[in-house]
Amino acid sequence: MTTLPTTAREDAPHYRFWPKRVPRQITVPATSLWDNLESNARRFPDKTALVFFGRKLSYAQLKAQAEKFAAYLGALGVQKGERVVLCMQNCPQLVIAHFGILRANAVVVPVNPMNRSEELKHYITDPDARVAVTTSDLASEWAKASNALPQAQQLAHLVVTHFTDAFDPQAGDDAPPAAWSDWLLTRHAPPVLDAGAIHAWTDALSCAEAPPVHSVGAHDLALLPYTSGTTGLPKGCMHMHSSIMHNAVASSLWGNGSMENVTLMVVPMFHITGMVSLMHTNICAGATMVLMPRWDRELAGSLIAKWRVTHWTNIPTMVIDLMGSPNFASFDLSSLVFIGGGGAAMPQAVAQRLWEQYGLRYVEGYGLTETAAPSHSNPPDSPKQQCLGVPFIGVDARVVDPTTLAEMPTGESGEIVMRGPQIFKGYWKRPDATAEAFVEIDGHSFFRSGDMGRVDEDGYFFMTDRLKRMINASGFKVWPAEVEALMFRHPAIQEACIVATQDSYRGESVKAVVVLRASHQGTVTEQDIIDWCRDNMAVYKVPRKVQFADALPKSGAGKVMWRLLQEQEASAASK
Repeated sequence: MTTLPTTAREDAPHYRFWPKRVPRQITVPATSLWDNLESNARRFPDKTALVFFGRKLSYAQLKAQAEKFAAYLGALGVQKGERVVLCMQNCPQLVIAHFGILRANAVVVPVNPMNRSEELKHYITDPDARVAVTTSDLASEWAKASNALPQAQQLAHLVVTHFTDAFDPQAGDDAPPAAWSDWLLTRHAPPVLDAGAIHAWTDALSCAEAPPVHSVGAHDLALLPYTSGTTGLPKGCMHMHSSIMHNAVASSLWGNGSMENVTLMVVPMFHITGMVSLMHTNICAGATMVLMPRWDRELAGSLIAKWRVTHWTNIPTMVIDLMGSPNFASFDLSSLVFIGGGGAAMPQAVAQRLWEQYGLRYVEGYGLTETAAPSHSNPPDSPKQQCLGVPFIGVDARVVDPTTLAEMPTGESGEIVMRGPQIFKGYWKRPDATAEAFVEIDGHSFFRSGDMGRVDEDGYFFMTDRLKRMINASGFKVWPAEVEALMFRHPAIQEACIVATQDSYRGESVKAVVVLRASHQGTVTEQDIIDWCRDNMAVYKVPRKVQFADALPKSGAGKVMWRLLQEQEASAASK
């Protein structure tokens, strides 16, 4: 067992609202994340771990299949510390592969399945990945990305699964929505990998060899999730087994976790919240997870009712959509004891309706890829609406002047900084960016969130603005610099600047201000640009609006004045 140093300030005002059943600091198991699955498979072998369109997988079965996958990775030559890409929507294969990679002493590189081939190249070259695991509907994008790279950087192995490897497509009442048939039920033909081999998921789970000896521990690299920023390509966040373990254990305690929990898993597990606050937290507790690969309000309502779901973490737009269903009154939500989420503020009227109709307090939280999901969360018994919450278990968080680093008085806005056992170790291959991300305050190293906030008299944190340039579209973070870099590859685009535009449903959407090359003016339309973007980037990054301009405003140093364009957009929206 590892006793972590005390980080939270004992005199912080938020402790007046701290759940009395929850410790302020925790002692984290000094074991790898794999140990959580292995021990619960031994303790609860026949207990249901996963439910996917009616098919159940027990803890013993989950462990056995993860070990088979680990053995297969070993047979492919995967070594301790090697990075293995994992890219798929929520399904049993994601959980099996994730824990199989950890069992093989390797590192999980989770990638958003909405990315297209042009974006995927970076997730092969930056982590030096030789092996990727994906679903058949995405395999061609990975092959296209790999084949476009120099041969020395291409994938050597691509393991491909069909969603139907994990459930019966003729499942009757448990069948998926008909609208999903094209991507969920189609068994796409395998692509060609120029410098490597395609492997079938079923072959991997039939591996007869023994898995390698499990030798990683708390201080070894476990996950390398990527996050974008104000400049350049996405950066890998180095998380050890210990940082993920902390938030898995802490999240279980915070949400009243136990082996009797039944959790609706619709928040994507390629994202840090779904991965840590849901998957690892539930595996740690020995709970049951009901998996949804994509959002569908009718399916969500029926799954909550059928499987008596107790815990549902989401983004607010999901709750709003579910409540807007014409069948909402027929969904039995009486089993729910916890509902919450983040990524965007929950409208006050919706939160009030949840409380009045169901006695449920919507618990909002806040965290980043660098903080292994929650660095803040509202106390479940004393939440405030449209609030980030209080510093999470073991966290010392402050609001400081971004320039002087002096702590701001109560109620005044500054940059949110934090330290704690769940903070990442730094950016992969980016010591410069790592150094910029941390500052020393009172002799301690604090991570700079880049978000502006304030603290009220009760010690609750509220978001006020952003230091960093980012768009929040239904909880998905869109980094303008990354979208602009992709758009510059369009032969008609001379310059592009991405700004946020208000969206009544998504909160914010993406808008592109574009200067066309003289050779293409009058021949390329706004819709042409949008269509090209859909073919070359994840759908949530695609501009919903395109505005042509003769030129972009620039500073004396020649830099695009994106803030001016953003202010003009905000002013136009307010009118």
